[in-house]
Amino acid sequence: MRAVDIIIKKRDHGELTRDEIDFFIDGYTAGNITDYQAAAFAMAVLLNGMTDQETTDLTMAMVHSGETLDLSDVVSIVVDKHSTGGVGDKTTLVVEPLVAACGLPVGKMSGRGLGFSGGTLDKMESIPGFRTNLTRDEFIDQLREEGLVLTGQTSDLAPADGKLYALRDVTGTVQSIPLIASSVMSKKIAAGANAIVLDVKTGVGAFMQNLDEARKLAKLMVAIGKLSDRKVVALLSDMNQPLGKAVGNALEVKEAVDTLHGGGPEDFREHCLVVASHLLVVGKVCKSLVDARKLAEETLINGKAWEKFRRLVLVQGGDVRFVDEPQRLPKASIIQEVKAPQAGYLAHINAREIGETSVELGAGRAKKEDAIDHAVGLVIHHKVGDYVEKDSVLFTVHANIMERVQPAVDRVLAAHTWSNAPTAPLPLFYDVIE
Repeated sequence: MRAVDIIIKKRDHGELTRDEIDFFIDGYTAGNITDYQAAAFAMAVLLNGMTDQETTDLTMAMVHSGETLDLSDVVSIVVDKHSTGGVGDKTTLVVEPLVAACGLPVGKMSGRGLGFSGGTLDKMESIPGFRTNLTRDEFIDQLREEGLVLTGQTSDLAPADGKLYALRDVTGTVQSIPLIASSVMSKKIAAGANAIVLDVKTGVGAFMQNLDEARKLAKLMVAIGKLSDRKVVALLSDMNQPLGKAVGNALEVKEAVDTLHGGGPEDFREHCLVVASHLLVVGKVCKSLVDARKLAEETLINGKAWEKFRRLVLVQGGDVRFVDEPQRLPKASIIQEVKAPQAGYLAHINAREIGETSVELGAGRAKKEDAIDHAVGLVIHHKVGDYVEKDSVLFTVHANIMERVQPAVDRVLAAHTWSNAPTAPLPLFYDVIE
């Protein structure tokens, strides 16, 4: 078997066998297949696609390229939640402790932000001392003892995916739906998950800007789950405007803490309750979404979710004073409120522009090695469909460098589109794929 023959077969619209896919991924991981051959393979997949079975075989080949976590002797069912990324998406900070407080253990390996999409680990590192680099043994011990872990992913899990993703990033093949699906699912399966809820974002502030493409990706990941004997549910959610109000690391932690205390923006709280409800069903804590919703709401109101979050911070080395008193979290030296230049209805709030502006303020990375300023970001005070009075506060800029303030103000003002006529609010969710 030769790598070039596999590339040619896929180039010519052929369906690859499991043995061919295993050979290619094993060879690439070991260094016997070159980057330029892997790039050609990725481009062939981008142009010609893969069947559900091919994509599943690719996923499992990447799973078996490194170590896998077997957590069956730690918890009876391993659940995970994955978001495809968005602006203001701090859902994990609320959903994971909420679900764990309902009696469903959650061991989550999260990522960092790159580009306009924020990263869960960066947000949690706003809390001094919080460790995001737990070892494999620490992960397992904490899951057993606390029922909740939130850490970074070990490089030993699905190393083939790490190599292939880095290559896709520089060869124009990131957009391939089979490659996206296998990348996401290989990491989840390698980390031991056997029940997964996927939050697939769609809109201008998401990777999948088109609803049809997002639905295609969601269906493919659900199919991979079925073919690999995992339970997967995918939610299609809106990312045409920021989720919640806060965009930026410490600002989002504050908003999550507020939500865990029963407050928080209405859209964000509702989003968290929907995701948590699906997790409680796939995790077999509840038989129906109605029962799950009731349990999730009760657990949020009675403070048990907050106590679980606080415990998470404590056991992973974080200074709990910074969540008990969120005013201690990193705070920008420049806080500028910007007032609405006119009265009217908000017809559009461009989430991507908001996210990219937050990055320019220092809240994200243009490159992986860039440093994060946890204090900076934006607070967007209104939603699409709101009527806004002239001179009321439209948004707030949090900055540490004066020269960045006015460009941020100009860009975020331009991201708000106005209408004289009433505008319908955006839906939170479009569909559920099971």
